[in-house]
Amino acid sequence: MSYTYEFPRPALTVDCVVFGLDDRDLKVLFIRRGIPPFADRWALPGGFVRMDESLEEAARRELLEETGVEQVFLEQLYTFGDVKRDPRDRVVTVAYYALINLSEHNIHAATDAKDAAWFPVADPPKLAFDHDRILATALARLKGKVRYEPIGFELLPQKFTLSQLQKLYETILEQPLDKRNFRKKILGMQLLVELDELQSDVPHRAARLYQFDEHKYAQLKQKGFNFEL
Repeated sequence: MSYTYEFPRPALTVDCVVFGLDDRDLKVLFIRRGIPPFADRWALPGGFVRMDESLEEAARRELLEETGVEQVFLEQLYTFGDVKRDPRDRVVTVAYYALINLSEHNIHAATDAKDAAWFPVADPPKLAFDHDRILATALARLKGKVRYEPIGFELLPQKFTLSQLQKLYETILEQPLDKRNFRKKILGMQLLVELDELQSDVPHRAARLYQFDEHKYAQLKQKGFNFEL
């Protein structure tokens, strides 16, 4: 059965803030728009939601189509609906943020994106639409949530050192952490599996490698465990 609606309906889009971490910076992924409005301007990956897909399906499809990124941690962030946020029409966007390990994903632009590239979060280019506001909201969410949920491990390789883990938190939180206290607290949670492996191909003394025990964390969380750094 078909219906008619008394009121006009706004268009619906999704936008994705994809964070990655390298040896120096927290990075964010942008695409260069190939079509108006804001042609040639950098923007967050995203696009219009199709009638036959959910919001998350749309977000994952746009990420794959515009950047080649797939199979990543993705979480809904916020809805942005300022009346004039899009010069084309009345458009409401649902934003998501994603966390990926840079070494595991090769990005490439496709569909209506002319290019895709990583930029330091601290020095983004001039962005289209209200994407600077969306980025700021995602960064605030990441800084807050990384303290009470172990989402930061999504930014690391599967096997990592304690120094890499500490560097991750220092980079996101933008503050130094006491090495002794950090290691005591993170190891005391008993969520890291110490491996019988050391770093390879490093110019300094090789450090011990660890893995995050997702299964154990899920079990502890059901019992009321509180992850807090």
